[in-house]
Amino acid sequence: MTGILIQLLLSWGIIWLAERKDLGVLGLYPSRKRLTGSLFLFLLTAACCASGFLMRMIFAKQQWQLNPGLNPLAILNGLWWNLKSVLFEELIFRGVLLYILIKRAGMVYGILISAIAFGVYHWFSHEVFGNYTQMAITFLSTGLMGLVYAYAYSRSFSLYLPAAIHLGWNITQSVIFSEGNIGDQLLVLQKPVPQVTLSYFTFFLIIYLPLISAIVLNFLFMRRWRPVEQP
Repeated sequence: MTGILIQLLLSWGIIWLAERKDLGVLGLYPSRKRLTGSLFLFLLTAACCASGFLMRMIFAKQQWQLNPGLNPLAILNGLWWNLKSVLFEELIFRGVLLYILIKRAGMVYGILISAIAFGVYHWFSHEVFGNYTQMAITFLSTGLMGLVYAYAYSRSFSLYLPAAIHLGWNITQSVIFSEGNIGDQLLVLQKPVPQVTLSYFTFFLIIYLPLISAIVLNFLFMRRWRPVEQP
C-alpha cells in the first residue's frame, strides 16, 4: 500500500508541475454514476473471462472444483493482491500521464500511446521478452485491453471505469479460476486433465473469444457513456 501512496504523491507532483491541477483529474470522487457503471463493467468483463473457462469445460472436458485446501485468508490476500496490482498499473498507464497526453497530443494519440506502453510493459511483467512469438501475442492481447482501459478513462476522466474492467478480468482469472501467479484460490482444475484433440477453430474460440468479447462489449458500452468534459 505504501507504493500506491507514493504513486499518488508523485502523480500529484507531476500534474501540478505540468498543468497546475490536482488529483481531481483522476476522477476519484465516488459518484453514483461512476459506481453503478463500474459495477456493470466489472460484471460484464468477469462474464466474458469466465466464458473461456466454460468453453474449456464444454470442448476440452476440463472440470474445476472447489479448492480442497480453501483458506479464506488466501482468498482475501488474492483479492488484495489484485487490487494493488490493478491500482499500480492504472495510476501509471491511465493516470495523470494519460491526462497530460490527451490534453497535449489529443485523445486518439493519447489512447494509442497509453495502450502501446501497456503492451510493452507486459513483455517484462509476463517475462516473455526475447521470445518473439510470445511477445507478439502478449503485446496484442494486453495492448488491445489497454486501448479499452484508456478509452474508458477518456470518456469518463475517472479511474473507476478502467479499474473495474481490469479487476473484472484479473479477479475472475486468478482468484476464481486460480490461473495466475498467486497460487490456488477458489476453484482448481481437477486432475488428471483430460487429453482432448481440438480443432484450430475451437482452440481459437476458447483462447480469444473471451478477450474479443470483453474488448467489443466494453467498447460499445463506453460509446454510450455520456462523455465528461476534460477537467
